Amino acid sequence: MWARDQMKSKWFIYSKKADFKAVAAKFHIDQLTARILRNRDLCSDEEIELFLNGTLKELYSEELLPDIDKAAGLISAAVREKKHIRIVGDYDIDGVCSTYILLDGLSRAGANADYRIPDRIRDGYGINVNIVEEAFRDRAELLLTCDNGIAAVEALALAKDHGMTVIVTDHHNIRTDDNGNEVIPPADAVVDVKLGKSIYPTEEICGAVTAWKLLKKVYASLGLDENAWLDYLEFAAIATVGDIMTLTGENRIIVREGLKILNGQVHPADTVRMGTANIGLRTLLDALNISNKHIDTYHIGFVIGPCINAAGRLESADTALRLFTTKDEAEAAEISSHLIALNESRKSMTEEGVLDGIRIIEESYGSDNVLTVYLPELHESLAGIVAGRLKEKFYKPAIVVTKASDGLKGSGRSIEAYNMFEALCAAEKYLTKFGGHKQAAGLSLKETELDGFRDFLNENSGLKDTDFVKKVWIDAAMPFGYISFELIKEIEALAPFGSGFERPVFAAKNVSISGMRILGKNKNALKLRAVDEYGVGADAVMFGDAENLLRELSAAGKISILYYPVINEFGGRRSIQLEIKDYSI
Repeated sequence: MWARDQMKSKWFIYSKKADFKAVAAKFHIDQLTARILRNRDLCSDEEIELFLNGTLKELYSEELLPDIDKAAGLISAAVREKKHIRIVGDYDIDGVCSTYILLDGLSRAGANADYRIPDRIRDGYGINVNIVEEAFRDRAELLLTCDNGIAAVEALALAKDHGMTVIVTDHHNIRTDDNGNEVIPPADAVVDVKLGKSIYPTEEICGAVTAWKLLKKVYASLGLDENAWLDYLEFAAIATVGDIMTLTGENRIIVREGLKILNGQVHPADTVRMGTANIGLRTLLDALNISNKHIDTYHIGFVIGPCINAAGRLESADTALRLFTTKDEAEAAEISSHLIALNESRKSMTEEGVLDGIRIIEESYGSDNVLTVYLPELHESLAGIVAGRLKEKFYKPAIVVTKASDGLKGSGRSIEAYNMFEALCAAEKYLTKFGGHKQAAGLSLKETELDGFRDFLNENSGLKDTDFVKKVWIDAAMPFGYISFELIKEIEALAPFGSGFERPVFAAKNVSISGMRILGKNKNALKLRAVDEYGVGADAVMFGDAENLLRELSAAGKISILYYPVINEFGGRRSIQLEIKDYSI
């Protein structure tokens, strides 16, 4: 174990056991790669085979989803009879992709379909009574939700009273009553893997994948091309990453194959067409200057996704949906530019909120176990992002509260040792509304209750000093001499990396450093030469505040490092380079 107390983190090496030599021989991989797979809890030959070699043919059957036959039958009948279908989605990346898949997919099948995405501030999350009344006035006959609806008992009961057919597609948790019974909305069909009766092999699929699987079943019911549903694969992949689903099992296959499309490789349903056929998505990639790069989960999570989400945060998610539905390249270019500008504004507003939050915490609440910060000028849609940044900065649970039209609204992000949802349940008397799970939650309260709420959380946090130390898990202590081009390629072949299958981390002790120099116009990279305790050297780079890194490392002797090896290509020359993620003096 290594520790770097000033970063409030401790390093631990995985000690999970397996016959790594046998696994390596069976799957023709390095023993280090076998160890990485075991560290991610891939144990059986079947799990490893699916992970390494799974294809779209290995995706779980849509027939395993609850109520899928009933839902597809009702939708297919509505398509044939030209009934008015109203799709109700959500304003985040998963909701936008879900809505697009159903809207465009059903329209291609001949459906009379339109949509409604709630406004984040005016409507709040999910379908509500006002949206149902609006659909009724518009003479909608079938109400189809995606990425929401499972908790909308009152609203969907009203829809049934109005004589609508109601189908829920969702992936969120099911509420239970005091007796532990599921509280399910009165819909004609509920397609949600979290239902107790579900026999789907995993609960870890997003709303867009649920919608995508339903579309496949509808196409089969209508006798349409069985491969046509694959035209929406990249949107299922984007939503899977954007909604932070675990990247194992079929999610890994969906994301890996979706990334192939985004990177201009052959489309699975068309051996000729290259890349995505969606004009808006293609235009957005061009506008972001990443269409010629190797797009991976990082680009979805931190470049593409934020632009899609920015519309729902600061304006209307309709803007993002229009980008995907337009067939006009000029309009696509205009919307793409607008989304990028919105995201830049969002980043600026977020940064200002983070700096204000840090200042307030350091001035007034630095000793609190649970950080509750009031930022009245912050846009309420950014509270969760700012809370996440404050949580990472201080490694404490953080709740950011903003001023709303009817009181205060807040959003929280938590650390491993603190169940935020349970904490809010205990503090219910201070709140007018709340919801969420262990790591993230949302809430509403009156301004007069804020101080009492803050005090209650801190008096009852149950947190200890050791809970504020972040655990960092290391795959292996690896000397530089073990690294080769072939090994790096094999590790990279484990991508996509993300939630549930994080990029591997390696460690080395007693490392000497020399030749440090600052790179980049923003001085955010430090290039150096690292030599491990066995005398093997390698070029390395660290990202961050390069000037501070240079000062600290110049005064250090030998250090321990966490790193990831990459192949650096520059000027026609290929070399091994270490990306140093953290260090301990």
